[in-house]
Amino acid sequence: MSGKVYIVGAGPGDVGLLTVKGLRCLQKAEVVLYDFHLNAQILNYINQDAEFIYAGKCGGHHAMTQDEINQSLINKAKQGKVVCRLKGGDPFVFGRGGEEAEAIAKEGIPFEIVPGVSSAIAAPAYAGIPLTHRLYSSSFAVVPGHEDPTKKESSIDYEKLSTGVGTIVFLMTVKNIADVTRKLVEGGRDPKTPVAVIRWGTRADQRTIISSLDEIAGVVMEEDIRPPSVMVVGDVVRLRDTLKWYESLPMFGHRVLVTREHSEGFEVIEELGAEIIEFPTIEVVPPESYAELDNAIDEIGTYNWLIFTSATAVRFFFERYFQKGKDIRDLKGIKLCAIGSKTGEAISRYGIRVDLIPRSFNAEGLIEAFLKAARSQKSEVRSLKGIRILLPRAEKAREIFPEEVRKMGGRIDVVTAYRTIRPDTKGRRLRRFLREGRITVATFTSAATFENFLAIFGDEAIDFLRDTIIAVIGPVTAKAIEKAGLKVHIMPEEATIDALVKGIIGYVLT
Repeated sequence: MSGKVYIVGAGPGDVGLLTVKGLRCLQKAEVVLYDFHLNAQILNYINQDAEFIYAGKCGGHHAMTQDEINQSLINKAKQGKVVCRLKGGDPFVFGRGGEEAEAIAKEGIPFEIVPGVSSAIAAPAYAGIPLTHRLYSSSFAVVPGHEDPTKKESSIDYEKLSTGVGTIVFLMTVKNIADVTRKLVEGGRDPKTPVAVIRWGTRADQRTIISSLDEIAGVVMEEDIRPPSVMVVGDVVRLRDTLKWYESLPMFGHRVLVTREHSEGFEVIEELGAEIIEFPTIEVVPPESYAELDNAIDEIGTYNWLIFTSATAVRFFFERYFQKGKDIRDLKGIKLCAIGSKTGEAISRYGIRVDLIPRSFNAEGLIEAFLKAARSQKSEVRSLKGIRILLPRAEKAREIFPEEVRKMGGRIDVVTAYRTIRPDTKGRRLRRFLREGRITVATFTSAATFENFLAIFGDEAIDFLRDTIIAVIGPVTAKAIEKAGLKVHIMPEEATIDALVKGIIGYVLT
């Protein structure tokens, strides 16, 4: 049976510009062929059981020829697979998506085209340059600055283009910019027409230079502007000083590395202009054995308190709880404690009220909260005798709280609800970003995230982080980093993502 091919435009770089339909196609894809010029963070949205095939081109080097790409799409679809061809920008705007669709159609394979936001539109918009404006331009054209070298002659009529269109957007033109601008002037365009060249549009390292048509080629050479870049020719460029919004955001230019599995909670940093690089150095998986957890669930009615230290612990506990045929009503009479508001929210989703959220999220704060809850109005209780606690958590964690509970006469069962492992990844693109100093802030939420980072990147890891702002959650994480000879710049008092994010913003903007 034949499968189906979705040719999806991933947009120019900002992950937020991926369309909703494009996201849905990615999530159901069984095979994904992807290009170089797209934000690698988009790959995090793909079903990780899918087959990933890199088909990119960088610096003239092709991982696959166009014929090989076409044949791969055909072969995978004929195996009955749902295939996603993921392309930067829009697949039908100088993206060779038309050629790929033709090849698929000839084989009678079902396909769909999912348009993407083209860099021809997005890069100028992020640079504060509208392609049309009632007072400056009523038309625009998108033109390649580099045509297929196998063509016998150019299909671009520069004489008509130069004077017949208000705004001209050139893609793939940096290498030929002197030739292109010369032809425009020869075609009748005013040599003093304002021009903008935007490199890496919509990304944290977006760079925009402004000059005139007769001088822009020299400025591009002086400033060492390289692909991928978009050139905009026209009077609309004059609006940039008024409309440049993206490069004016307070955290524009910053890249923040998130080393846990999900980047929820970091959205405010993106809103301030920073780019989030999600690169999990830990992967959360079920325990090797459910024996301990199952025994605790079977005896759930004997506990006075159920403590969750993370939303992950909540998820894994209740997944197993319901698998064993238990009901929420079986928790009647048991008090619930959540470490942090996010953990509390995760518990509330099951329709359960949280009884206690300690003000301090360390072992000492938790002990004090339990003592306070156990005190009568007239006496100071310094014992937890008679109280039985269940603590489902990660396989490896600090023992301070359980030890203190036992010292004070309480009974506590610490059971493994999940474990963390190091993912099988090499991080080629992140390695390049780190080597080039393009990561501003690195965050670590546990000692394991840092130790696995060292294991993944080897001897270079410490050098990568030496000039990077390091933000951590908790003193144990900070200690592991400082032991490696690095400086911790940000460690909030509260061990939460919200507090960490506020700390990063405060540090960067002061």
